[in-house]
Formats: sequence, structure tokens, C-alpha cells
Amino acid sequence: MAQLSSHDPSASAMSLGARAAYVLIPLLAFACVLWIAVTQPLPLDITLPWIPALGVELDFHIDGLTLLMLLLITGIGTAVFIYAGGYLAGHPQQNRLFILLTLFMFAMIGTVMADNLIVLFLFWEATSLLSFLLVGFNHEDPKSRKSAQQALVVTGGGGLALLAGAILLGQIMGTYSIQEIITALPNTEITPALTTALVLILLGAFTKSAQFPFHFWLPNAMSAPTPVSAYLHSATMVKLGVYLLARLDPGFGDWMMWQWTLQLVGSLTAAWGMLLALRERDLKRILAWSTVATLGTLVMLVGKTGHGATVAVSALLLAHALYKAPLFFVAGNVDHGTGTRIIDRLGNLRHAMPWTAAAALLAGLSMAGIPLSFGYVVKDVVGQAGALGAISELVKFANTIFAAVAVAVAAVAAVRVFWRHPGHNLTPPDAHEGGLALYGPPLVLAGIGIVLGVFPFLADGLMSLAAHAMTPRAEAMAVHFALEFGPAALLSLATTLAIGALVFIYWDPLHRRFDRILAKFDRSGSLAQYERFINGIPVLAAHSTRWLQGGDLSQYSLVLVSFVGVFMGAALVAGWSQWLWPAWVMPSAGFIGACVLIASGALLALFQRDRLVLLLSTGLVGFGSGVFYLYAGAPDVAYTQFAVESVFVIVVASVLLKLRQRGRGQGLEQTHSMRGALPVALVFGGVIAVWLLVVSGVEFNPQLHQFFGQVSVPEAHGRNVVNVVLVDFRALDTLGEIVVVTLSFLAAIALLQAVRGHAKRQRALDKTKAGGAA
Repeated sequence: MAQLSSHDPSASAMSLGARAAYVLIPLLAFACVLWIAVTQPLPLDITLPWIPALGVELDFHIDGLTLLMLLLITGIGTAVFIYAGGYLAGHPQQNRLFILLTLFMFAMIGTVMADNLIVLFLFWEATSLLSFLLVGFNHEDPKSRKSAQQALVVTGGGGLALLAGAILLGQIMGTYSIQEIITALPNTEITPALTTALVLILLGAFTKSAQFPFHFWLPNAMSAPTPVSAYLHSATMVKLGVYLLARLDPGFGDWMMWQWTLQLVGSLTAAWGMLLALRERDLKRILAWSTVATLGTLVMLVGKTGHGATVAVSALLLAHALYKAPLFFVAGNVDHGTGTRIIDRLGNLRHAMPWTAAAALLAGLSMAGIPLSFGYVVKDVVGQAGALGAISELVKFANTIFAAVAVAVAAVAAVRVFWRHPGHNLTPPDAHEGGLALYGPPLVLAGIGIVLGVFPFLADGLMSLAAHAMTPRAEAMAVHFALEFGPAALLSLATTLAIGALVFIYWDPLHRRFDRILAKFDRSGSLAQYERFINGIPVLAAHSTRWLQGGDLSQYSLVLVSFVGVFMGAALVAGWSQWLWPAWVMPSAGFIGACVLIASGALLALFQRDRLVLLLSTGLVGFGSGVFYLYAGAPDVAYTQFAVESVFVIVVASVLLKLRQRGRGQGLEQTHSMRGALPVALVFGGVIAVWLLVVSGVEFNPQLHQFFGQVSVPEAHGRNVVNVVLVDFRALDTLGEIVVVTLSFLAAIALLQAVRGHAKRQRALDKTKAGGAA
């Protein structure tokens, strides 16, 4: 396995000062967050004007939940930046990684602070795009490019669903402010439109947080460098979906659809993710599947009701970051020091990598929920919250699998790799410990998890603020974490540890068994469906291109008219209850004559085979349109129509007569009319007619023409209102049209010269042939 951190003497390595400057960015952000937490009363609102015409402002809201996320983003971010400096030491693209990580950190900060749905979406998509660049950091590797594409397609597609849901929700509620929406939602009637908005938002959140069936992209993103995996796919980005659900929970929390969907999807994801972890041999992918399971547990807890569930969500968000980010660092250190992450090739590394082994042990204790670790405190809170609810049995089963396999995963990362020699595993002879930048961050983060386990009351204030932010309508309740050693807690711990120990001991047999069983689902699983979708895109594109781009202009016209007709017809059907028919007015003789000319020209054109007669027949349509404009009170438009139609008919007729003199094709093929063109034309004409009638029934708004009539003379000094509109009020549009026409003329000059040159050569060739024949 390639080591990103291998030193290249020819590479322009970053200096220690440059790396320190980058570390200062998240460190200063972390200090600012601490300053806000200590000195500013929460919630804190900040509003900056942005697009007032669309009702979009840069609204930011900082409460307890936002504060928790900001501490994770900046605190874990500081550790990641320090770790990245050591992990990629000497890498020629280290500066690029720091730039992308910095941009990602600010995108994350903007997402969790945004109080406007549109602003939140913009930052949300920025995290997806930056994740694409970070996962594909090693862009020379096809596997990295494929993983980055997969992450972008899944999360970006979910982001589009989120945008649609946000716009729909904002229109329904009359505001895009998240705080105003969650305040008004409990008193809002449940409608199909509101349900649709909810489903779209859930899709966006589920794809971002790798919920079933969108779970497959997260483990595949492990091709990213370890600092990226620890930051994006453990502590921050993948929790954005959970954050959004927790943010909207005060508004949607009373809906049964919300509760059941989140609890079912979250429980299924938690159990399935842990089972899939048993199938892996790559240490980072094992940790990634356990992350998927934790995300499922978080979603399940958001779907629960009550203050205890919100406390469990906030506590698990913090605990997971404090033990999973160090474990990802540990996996990176193992890869850095041995050249592999495959657990079959690793064992007894504690002698060669003692500091990394210590960090793995401390983080593993917290992940396994061993007493005197923060993970133990949190698992007790999660267990109490998961025991309540309409589907508590399923939740209990999923939570049991999650907790037991979490113990086994922690043991694999902390015990098997560093303390055991299972099977024929041998310690790699060149295994070595990295520098302080590699083992320092995991030791510090894992140590914080142990400190909070010994003194859990240190987290009371932060957890109280975060929990209250998720239940703002409830009375504020203080959170008091404490170490529970009662019989029930000890029995639950013993059961979980026993099952987890068995899974750990029989990891290899279970791996072989699950690998055979799950292989049967590979052809029908989510990843297989995604692959079929991606592979089907070029196939569909080829088929559609052959059908739509066949080189037949009449076919193009038929497809275009069909699409426009269906679209406009659907709009008519959707608003049929609001149709207003105009009053019948007897048309004048001029209108009737114009309609007769137009209809006659169109019908005559259908049966002509001679191009000259066909041109004259279609000319009747143009002249009939001019008569129509004349009697409609638009003599200037009628004049323009008559002039253009006359010139067009005369010019084209001259060309056709010239071709006839030369004996070149005048007749049209019998197959120029397409099958199905007549019904499409009739339907399209009928739809347009209905649209015109409906539009005519709407009361005319004279505001626009009154405005131009009043200002044309005093402001534009012109009495021809049409000319004034074109030259003064639409000057830029008119200038653009003139530029387009001019450029088209200049482009046509070259074509005309080429045609003229071809004609000259043809005449010279004809003369030469005639002379030769004589």
C-alpha cells in the first residue's frame, strides 16, 4: 500500500513555519468558539443583508447545538491539521491539502451556523465539492478518482433533493429562517406539499450521513488520506445530516412519519453497518463501517422523543469524535509505519509503535464503553434513550448489535493489531513509530475522552445547552453525567462485553461466514445498483443521442413540439380549476380574413411537392400574420412582417428559379412527412389555443404600457413607444441582438465567399470539359 508520507527528496516540502501557520487557522477558530461559549449569552443571532429581493439574508444562529458542532469542527480540525503536517511530510501536494482542509473547515462552520435554508444549502454543497477534491486527493490513482466520484454523486444528488425540499418548505412556511420554521411547524397543518418537502429533506440528510441504502459511499471514501478520513468521515462532514435532522426535530418531531422513518432507517443502518464491518480486513474500512453504524444510532436517537434522547444525541456526537478520530489516526500511523492496513498482516506492534498503541488503547476503551471512559457514560445514556419508543424492540436489537460489535472493532484496533499474533500474523520487520505530530493528536483526543469519563460533570454544561437547543419548547433541564455502577448497568455492560469478546475472538471465522453470505447480496445491493446506474448513463446517452440527433430536422421539430406540448398541457391540467374563459366577441372581417389566409397557406403547404409552390404557400401564412397584426392595432409590426416576408419570398424564390434553370431538384421526396406528425400538430395547436383563451380571460394589467406611455416623451424624448423601448429601456438587449446579427453576418461572409469560389471553380471545370468534348 502506497505511503503518502514517504519523503521525496526532489519534492518542495513545506517548511515547519508554513505548517504551523496553517495550524494557527483552526486553532484561532477554536479559541473564538471558546470565547463565545464563555462570554456570550446563547442563542446568538447575526444577520447580514445579501439578496433581499429573494428574501435571502446571511442569517446565522449560534445555540448549544451549533456550539457543540463548532467545537468539534475547530477542535478536531486543529488535531487534524497538526497530524496532516506529519503524515504528509515531504509530500509535494501538502500545501494543496492544507488549502482544501481550510476551505472545508469554513464551509462546515457556515453550514452549522446558517439560519437560512438557502444559505445552509450553499455551504452544504460546498462541503460536498470539497469532499470530492479531498477524497480524490491522490487523483493519479483510479480508485481514488472513482471513490471521489461516488461520494460526489451520492451526496451531491442528495444535496439537490435538499435544495428542492428547502425551497418547497420555505414557500409553504413563508420564510426561509430555520428558527421561524421550527417554531411554526408544530401548529402547521400536514399537507401533501409539506410531506413532500419533508421527504426531500430526509433524502438530503440520509445521503450526507450515509444512511441505508446510501451507506456504501462512506467506506469507499477511505481511499482518501487519513487526515481527510479522520476529519470528514468521522468527526464532521458525515454528521451534517444528523445535525440537520436534530435542527429540524423541534418542528417535525411530533410527526409519526418523522419518528418512524428516523428510528427504522437509523436502526437498520446501525445493525447493518456493524455486520458489514465483520466482512472487512482493511483497518480503515472496519472503522468506516463502525462510523456508519454510529451515524445510524444518532439518526435513531433523533427520531426518539424526550429530553433523554436529545442528551444522548449530543453526548454521542462528542464521544464518537473523541474516540473515532484517534482511531483513524491510529490506522494512519499503522499504514505509515508498516506500509499496510490489512489486519491479517499486522500484529504485536506495541514494541515498535508504543505511543500509537497507547492512543489506540485509550480510544478503544472509550469506544468499547469500558468504565472510566466517556464512552461508558454515553452508552448508558444511549441505552436509556433507546429503550423508549413505538419500535423499542427493533431499536434494542440494533443497539445490542451495535454495542457488541463496537467492542469487537475497538479490540481489533487496540488489541489485535498491537498486542496479539492471531494466526500467522507477523510484526512487519520495518515497523516504526512516527514523529510527535503523528502520535500526539490521537493521544490528546483519546486522553480527553478518558478525562471526561473520570470527571463526566465537565461535559454537563455543554450537553445541557446542546440538548436544550434540540428541545427549545421544553423547559430547560440541567444535565448531570455521572458514573453509574448499579446492578442493571453492570449487567448490561457485562453482557455487551461478553458478546463483543466472542465476536472479537471469532472474528476470522465470522468474517469468512459473513463474506460468503453477503456475497450473495453483492449483485442486488446498493453499491451494485449504483454501479448499474453509473454504467447506464453512457448507454442511455448513446441511445438518446442516436434517437434525438439522427440528422433529420423534421424529427427534431417533432420531438421539440411534443415536449413543449406535453409540458404546457400538464401546466393546463394542473391549473384547470382556475381557468377563466374570455367573453365571446364577434371578430371583424379583417380577423377572419387573416385566419383564412393563415389556414389556407398551412393546408396548401401540406400537399405540395414543388419547392417553389411550397414557398409561396408558406408565404400566405406570413402575409396572413401581417394582416392579423394590422387589425390588432400593431401597424408597425405588420409593416415589418410584410417587409420581411416579401424579401424572404423574393430571395428564396429567385434561388429556386435559378436552380430550376439549371435542372436541379425541385421536387420533394414523398417521405418528407413523419408518422405521427399530424396528431402531434393537432394536439399542440389545441394546447396553444386553450392557453390563448385562458390568458385572454385574465384581466389585462395596463400598468406596463401606461408607464412607457408616460415616460417615453419626457425621459426618452421619443413618441414612438416601441422604438423607445428598444433603444432606451432595452438598450443592452437590443445591442446584444445587433452584435449577434453582426457576428452572424461576418461569419456568413466567409461561407458566401467559399460558395462563390466553389461556383467559379465549377464553371471553369465545365468550360474545360466542354472544350475537351469539342
